[in-house]
This record gives sequence, C-alpha cells and structure tokens, in this order.
Amino acid sequence: MTPQASDLSTLGHRIRHFRTEHNLTLDELGERVDLAGSQLSLIENGKREPKLSTLQAIATALGVALTDLLSAEAPNPRAALEIELRRFQQSSLYTELGLPSVKPTKGMSDDALAALVGLHRELQRKATEAIATPEEARRANTELREMMRERDNYLPDIEDLAEDRLQAAGHVRGALTHRTVSIMAEQLGLSLIYVNDLPHSARSVTDLANGRIYLPPASIPGGHGLRSMALQAMAHRLLGHTRPTSYAAFLQQRLEINYFAACCLMPQKAAVDFLTQAKRERNLAVEDFRDAFGVTHEAAALRLTNLATRHLDMPFHFLRVGEDGSLAKGYENDNLPLPVDVTGAIEGQLVCRKWSARSAFERTNRTTELYQYTDTPAGTFWCATQTGTTSAGEFSISVGVPFNQAKWFRGRETTRRATSTCPDPSCCRRPPSTLAERWRDNAWPSARLHAHVLAPLPSGTFPGVDDSEVYTFLERHSTE
Repeated sequence: MTPQASDLSTLGHRIRHFRTEHNLTLDELGERVDLAGSQLSLIENGKREPKLSTLQAIATALGVALTDLLSAEAPNPRAALEIELRRFQQSSLYTELGLPSVKPTKGMSDDALAALVGLHRELQRKATEAIATPEEARRANTELREMMRERDNYLPDIEDLAEDRLQAAGHVRGALTHRTVSIMAEQLGLSLIYVNDLPHSARSVTDLANGRIYLPPASIPGGHGLRSMALQAMAHRLLGHTRPTSYAAFLQQRLEINYFAACCLMPQKAAVDFLTQAKRERNLAVEDFRDAFGVTHEAAALRLTNLATRHLDMPFHFLRVGEDGSLAKGYENDNLPLPVDVTGAIEGQLVCRKWSARSAFERTNRTTELYQYTDTPAGTFWCATQTGTTSAGEFSISVGVPFNQAKWFRGRETTRRATSTCPDPSCCRRPPSTLAERWRDNAWPSARLHAHVLAPLPSGTFPGVDDSEVYTFLERHSTE
C-alpha cells in the first residue's frame, strides 16, 4: 500500500498518535527524520503527501512498522470523528452552503465533536434521500430482473403454494372464478369489500384487525383485475411479508405477489398441459392461452415467461413497449439484445424501430397479432406482437423466441422480416445524412415533458404509499 492509496487525513492522525505516545514534539521528531517541524505539521494535518522514504524514516523513528502508519483505520475514536468531520466539511454539499469550517481543537469535547459529525451525517442522509429514490428503485429492479433471469423467471415454491391454495378452495379446472377467489379469502379469515374511496396511492388495503380486503369498484364488472388484486393482497399474508424497509424489498414483494396471482389464475398443471398440447400441435399462441384462462393478453404473455423454459424447454422473451418506443417491462433468457443504460436498467430505454414491438403501431388493422422475424447482431428472433390502448396511451405486448424455436408457434409462416443493427446508431436513431443536412439548421421541435420525472413519491412506511391517507381510510371504514 502506497501513500497515494492511503487517506492523507488518516495518515496524519496516525503519525500524530504514535508521536504523542512517544512524548515527542513536532521539532523533536523532525530532527530524527531530517524534516522541519512545520513540514511535519503539514503532513499530520493531511495537507501534504510525504514521500515514501520520509514515511519509512518516520516509522523507524517511532518504532512502528510502515504498515501501521499506512493503515486505513483511525488510531482512536476521537481521531475517527475528526477525520469524518474534515471529510464532511470538504464535501461540495457543505462548501456550497458558504459556511465556515470548524477545526477541532484540544479544548473541544468529544461530545461537541460527535454532535457536529452527527449533524453532518443527517445533512448527508437527507440530501441522499432526496435524490436517490429513482436510482435506488432502478438499481434494485435491475438486480431483481437479473436474479429472475438466472432462475428462468420460475419460482417453484410459489407455484406449489398456489396449487395448495387452489386445491383447498376446491378449484379443479377452467378459469378461476370470482367465487373461488372469495372462498380463498374466507379461508384466510378475510372478506372482499369494494369501496369508492380507496386511497389513490394504494391498489388495495387489507384491514388485519377486522379481516377485510378493500378493493376498487372498477374491478367489479369482470375480467381478471378483481381476481388478480384480491389474490395479490392474500399473497402478502401467505408469503409472510412484513413492512418493506427498502425499494429492493418492496419490489421483491411486488414480484412475489404478482407471481402468486398469476399461478392462481393460470395454475401450473393446467397451464403446462394446455401449452404442451399446443406445442405438440405446433400451434402455440398467446391469444389461445389468454382465452383459455380468461386473463389479459399481457398476463398470459408474462405467465409464458414463467413456464416456457422449465416446462417447454425453450428460451423466451417478453416486451411491453409504449407508443413512444420506450420499454416499460422486459424479460429475456434467449439473448435478445435489450437496450440498457449504463447501470444495466432497461426501463425507459428505446427499443429499435425495426422490431415488431414498435412497427406494430404503424399497422392500420391491429385486431390480430403481428408476426415478424428480426435479424439482430445476436441472431434471428421470431416475435408475435399485439397492441392495446389505455388512458395513458397505446402499448404493445411482444413475445418471442430464437429462430429455431419458432416452429412451435402459430404465425411461423410469416414472410415479414426486418434487420436491426441496434445499438449501432445508424440503424434507426441517426438520421440519413441527406435529411440531417437539409433539416439540421431548420428544425426546432418542442420536446414533450414526461411529468412523472418531476413528480415525487409519497413518503410513508411503505415505498410510494401515503400512510396518512391509508390510515384515515381504515379509521373511517372500521366504524362502518
């Protein structure tokens, strides 16, 4: 370890510590190492980096090993506080405040020094908290996606739990009914209540004291929305979830409750039997899987990612893309080259314009799936894409496999083919030179602001949930 690799402030404190242990003044130690006391003072205060030969001479004069001087640990608790205070006061966070630095003196008590350091720690914590939420969430989500990729997006323990609960509720075959979901809740001592005033920051609220799961009335007409939200609420209890203390824990819980709901809506045995038969007939299709279990196209596509690799012996990919071309959700274990940022996150990244996930928006007739082969730097992939619309805009759902697996799917006969060389910018992001020359100095588009970028998340016990709103809601309904 060299002086350059050691923190100069810690080094200076360690030299001062050993010097005072030997009852030497700066001048006395300076004479032994042929260095002026003033120069030695600069080293002890972390303002000058000594030569290695000087450090060796100091270590010899003090009777300690060179490694002892270069240790990264502070020599004592007092020194550790002084070093930490120095670092805080040199940070841009503090210097931008325009406040003077406080130099610890011998007369400053340890308590006073600890109080100063504590204030700096809290200042740093609040500043970090204010800016870290989006990045923390993205980082945690990326780690979770990589973990699920290693597991082929398959969680056998939750699969087994769902099968047990379905069997206990008497479900045998076919789409899961609302009545069966209610029975599953009753077996946990819970009842389903539909209300008009559910807190905006919560998808559902479970009243543990009174055994109720509150759901929005918008789910009542049917579809899988009501069933899914009720199952997710039950999953928190079945999986033993506690209050999440980080975004990583929050996202892990969200993944697990969504997985449990999917396992109940499309039970493993029935789903695998259905898919295996379709594969045998070379007629795999998301739309058939969707209709067989009465779920949305997206839910069926996501469930395929859970089962395709483990039970159908094929790698797979899934994409949900907004009308602006940005990736909202994505999964792959077939090496499809998903766009990523420098942290490895895929959310918000633009997919290639040549992919069917984006070219599907250009079709006039969108009632059927779009089938397409796409040549990429990682190989050729077959995809089936279906578009949809929400209040937030249009979106597309794509599922796909490598070329050699397309033989099992309906739509494999398509002659539609595209070539994508992304992330090479010349593929679809860099305009042709003729267009660039013509419009570079004659175009000024006004960019659309994505409001969610500026919107803060509610602060509460649970990430993104407004505790005050939830507790007021429960208090109001518990007396009804």
